[in-house]
Amino acid sequence: MINLVIRTLILYLTVTAALRIMGKRQLGELQPSELVVAIMISDLASVPMQDIGIPIFSGIIPAVTLIAAEVLLSFMSLKSNTVRRFVSGSPSIVVYDGHINEKELNRLRFNINDLLEELRINGYYDVKDVQTAIVETSGKLSIIPKDSSRPVTVADMEIINPGKEGLPYILIADGRANKSELQRAGKDIVWLKDELKKRGLILKQVFVCSLDVNGGLFVQRKGERDEK
Repeated sequence: MINLVIRTLILYLTVTAALRIMGKRQLGELQPSELVVAIMISDLASVPMQDIGIPIFSGIIPAVTLIAAEVLLSFMSLKSNTVRRFVSGSPSIVVYDGHINEKELNRLRFNINDLLEELRINGYYDVKDVQTAIVETSGKLSIIPKDSSRPVTVADMEIINPGKEGLPYILIADGRANKSELQRAGKDIVWLKDELKKRGLILKQVFVCSLDVNGGLFVQRKGERDEK
């Protein structure tokens, strides 16, 4: 029993490491070669996991070989456009200037209903509102709307000095100060404690505290309502 548990953990760590080496893509964004490797590795790992009579290296060695081949192929893709096109394919334009490219849809075996569904999911209910739609190598649809259909931007509205947007700095999490985030925000622990003192708080009383890029401080006390 212990032997089976140990074998399972070793194979689990091997598969996890293998997928980490392949990168941080989500399953739906894997290139064909990456998806094939992921499926084959899971199958190879399951065989020695189910049958303790099969040496564990019978699953590990093929998995490592596949990963080495995938890494080599990825490196070759970086250096060669021909290899890249063979491995990943190339994007396909299926809509241009409001007109559907029937020939390209047929080549991709992508029917009109699938295309219209993808357009609706992305918020475009009429093909004539689309300047260009491209099926990417991952299978996802990228859409460039016509000028008349694109969302209004700050520049269009001529707003002067709009508020900045960006990732907030998480200064405190569960009562503990985050020194790296304080440094990233250009603040120090003395400043943070002073800000909390103004609110009648100390570090251990705070569940979360964040600072946005506009200088706004958000503080939530443990077990109580939000406070700013």
